[in-house]
Amino acid sequence: MLDPQLLRADPEAAAAALAPRGYEFDVTAWRDLEARRKELQVKVQELQNQKNQSAKSIGQAKARGEDIQPLLDEVKHLGKLLGQSEARFNDVRNEQQSWLMGIPNLALDEVPVGKDETENVEIRKWGEPAQFDFEPRGHVELGEGSGLIDFPSAAKIAGSRFVVLKSSLSRMHRALAQFMLDVHTQEHGYTELYLPYLVNAETMTGTGQLPKFEEDAFATTDDPPRYLIPTAEVPMTNMMAGDIIDAADLPLKFTSQTPCFRREAGSYGRDTRGIIRQHQFEKVELVQITRPAESLKALDELTGHAESILQRLSIPYRVVILCTGDMGFSAAKTHDIEAWLPGQDTYREISSCSVCTDFQARRMKTRWRNPETGKPELVHTLNGSGLAVGRTLIAVMENYQQQDGTIRVPEVLRPYMGGLEAI
Repeated sequence: MLDPQLLRADPEAAAAALAPRGYEFDVTAWRDLEARRKELQVKVQELQNQKNQSAKSIGQAKARGEDIQPLLDEVKHLGKLLGQSEARFNDVRNEQQSWLMGIPNLALDEVPVGKDETENVEIRKWGEPAQFDFEPRGHVELGEGSGLIDFPSAAKIAGSRFVVLKSSLSRMHRALAQFMLDVHTQEHGYTELYLPYLVNAETMTGTGQLPKFEEDAFATTDDPPRYLIPTAEVPMTNMMAGDIIDAADLPLKFTSQTPCFRREAGSYGRDTRGIIRQHQFEKVELVQITRPAESLKALDELTGHAESILQRLSIPYRVVILCTGDMGFSAAKTHDIEAWLPGQDTYREISSCSVCTDFQARRMKTRWRNPETGKPELVHTLNGSGLAVGRTLIAVMENYQQQDGTIRVPEVLRPYMGGLEAI
C-alpha cells in the first residue's frame, strides 16, 4: 500500500507517477474525499471536547447542589451527535483505505516506461542456444511420445490446466526441486520453511493478492474463507506481519517449495497446451526482508541466486527488466529471467524477481528498529522464483532432448536421479 501522506501532500504528483503503471488516479475525487475526512475529523474532535467539558460540568454542578438533569441531557445529545459523526468519519476513512488497497506500487526511477511486455528491456544473456542436428521437439511432444506426460488422466480427475507426470519424469521434477533447495540453503544462506498451503484473507491482503486479485484465487467454503496460496511468497512474507524486527536480524532470507494454485483468470486462452500455465504447479520461492537502504542490492543478489540454478543446469537464459506496464501490482522493480526453449524457439519466463519497497510492509505493519533513530520503521520486502519447477522441467526436457526422444539428465541432477544419465 502506498503511503497515504504521498497522496495527501501532492495528489497530482502521485497521479503522474501512477500513470506509467496504467493506473488513472482521480485527483478530484480524492481531494473531495480528503476534504470530507478533514471536515469530519475536526467535527469529531469538537464534539468530543464539548462532551468532555459538559461531563466535567456535571460534577461541578452537583457539588453546588444544582439540578444536573439539563447537563445530563446535553451530554446524551452530544454523545449521539458524536457517534453519528464518528460513523461518518469512519465511513470516509474506510472508503479511502479501500481505494488505497487497489492502487499499485510506484515504479522506481530506473524502471523503463512502457505499456506491455513488448517494451521490456533486456539487460543480459547467458549461454548460447544449442544447435541440434534434428528438428527439436516441444515438451508436450517429448512427454506424450515417451508416455511420461499424461494429460487425459489429469483432465479426467481434475479438468483442464492440470497434468500427470509419470515415472522418471516425475522423479526429475522432484529432483529439480531438491537440487534448488540444496543450493539456496547450503550456498545462498536461505532458511528453508515448510508452510501452510491455506492462508486467511489477512495474509493474502498483506502481500497484495487481496482485494485486487480475488478472482484469480481458489477459496474454501469456510466462513471466513481460506485461500490456496498462489505462491509461497504469501505465507513466507506474512510470517513477519505485525512484527518489529531487530536490526541485527536483517536481512531475513527464506525459501520454500510449495504447490501454487491459480485460476489464471486473466490468461485468456494463453498457453492452453502443455504445462507452461497450470492451475497447480510447484515452485521454489525466495523471499528477503531487508533494511530499505539495502533492498536494491538485495534484488541483484536474489536475481543472481535464481540465475545460478540455470547456469548449473547449463540452460541458456536472458534477464529483462520489466517496464512499468508489465510489472506486478506490488512490485517497484522486477527482473524476469527467461529460459531458452528450443521447442518454441524463444525465451520464456522461468522466474520473476521483485523488490516491493515498503508497499507490502505497510499493509502487513512489518517494521525494523532503526538503531540510528531508535524508532520502528518499515522494512523492504523482496521475492522471486528460484525457480518455477515445472517450467524448469520444460527447459531441461527441451534443451537436453536427443533425436530418439529421450532426455539426457543434467550432470548436477544425476545424484538426485540415482545416477541415471537419460530418461
